[in-house]
Order: sequence, then C-alpha cells, then structure tokens
Amino acid sequence: MTDPHTNMPLAYAGHDLNGARCAVILLNGRGSSEEDILGLAETFYDERIAFLAPQAANRTWYPYSFLAPVEENEPWLPSAIERVESLIDSCVAAGIQRSSIVVCGFSQGACLATEFIARHPAHYGALIAFTGGLVGPSDLELQHEGSLTGTRALLSSGDPDSHVSRSRVEASARELGRMGARVELMRYAGRPHTIVDKELEAARSLIFSPL
Repeated sequence: MTDPHTNMPLAYAGHDLNGARCAVILLNGRGSSEEDILGLAETFYDERIAFLAPQAANRTWYPYSFLAPVEENEPWLPSAIERVESLIDSCVAAGIQRSSIVVCGFSQGACLATEFIARHPAHYGALIAFTGGLVGPSDLELQHEGSLTGTRALLSSGDPDSHVSRSRVEASARELGRMGARVELMRYAGRPHTIVDKELEAARSLIFSPL
C-alpha cells in the first residue's frame, strides 16, 4: 500500500465549498474517526464555513509515534500530508483563499496539521494544534524552509501529556514563529489528553476573526 489515505471518504458539515467564506479542515487523532472530529463543527459552527474531515485509513494517519524516525512512518505520513494538500487544493479551486483556510487537529491529527503547515508554508487562516507538534525524533533539528508570515497558530497542550511532550510543543512553536507565524501557546498543568473549553474558545476566535 503506497498511498493509503488517498481514496478514503471525506465527511462534510456546514456550507458547501462553493461560496463558503472559510474552510476548516479537521484531522482526527489515532483510533478516532472523521465523524468524531467533525463534532467540533458544532462548536465552531457558522453558516459561512465549510468543514471537511478526511477519514484516515485504519483510523491512523501513521503507524508509529510522531517522534519515531520519519522513514518508519512511510508511506503513511507522506500519504496523509498529500491528503491534506489535496483538500487545500479543492478549497482553493472552489474560490476560498488560503488565508481563509484553517487546518485543525487533535493529537495525531494535530501533529499532522503542524507538519503539513511547516512543509507547505503559506499565509493560511490558522493552524490549530490541540496537543501536537512537528514530526521527527527528539534530537531532530526542527528546520523548515519558507515563510508563514500572516498565518496564526494556536498550539495547546496539557503538561505533562502522555502522548506529546510539552518540550516538543514548545520547540514546534519556536520553529513556526521563526518561519513568521503568529503563535499562541496554551499550557494546562495536569490536564488529561483531551480538549478543554478554553482551548475551544481560543480556536473559535481564530476561526471567526477573518469572517
């Protein structure tokens, strides 16, 4: 299987892509589903927004930890990144500017969202990473080319978190900031591996600000 995610289904909510003012791409965590993450559309709902949630093959975007050597997660990770890119292309083809496209994910989906933004830098509406960070081993130098000037990024996590270390979240925030993104870090001491209301409120403000 060289491209496991390319033909997987896509769940929609909200406005059709054609005529939408904003698109929000929602990426689920490991073991979850596109319908689960699409539940965030209720929290973020606005009749002008199109919500898109792609299904991950076998409910996982890549098989090993996001801190594993990158080659160990091939071809799953490249396929996942290409899947997000194809959705961005569909939004642009429908007339939605990149500056009005938000990429949002939780846990493994947050890692995928962050890695996609870093590998495909542009002026996006926002990156929202609920407990995630850039992909690669702990000793990897997080260095990406290109500019994220104009892109707003929210990186939030518990501290400690059983799946994503706070140090990787902070290192990812620094790298995105170096690339020109306007980064907001949120830290919740002792918070379990979930999303809390304050994170959702911060995400809503990012999504709604350009509408």
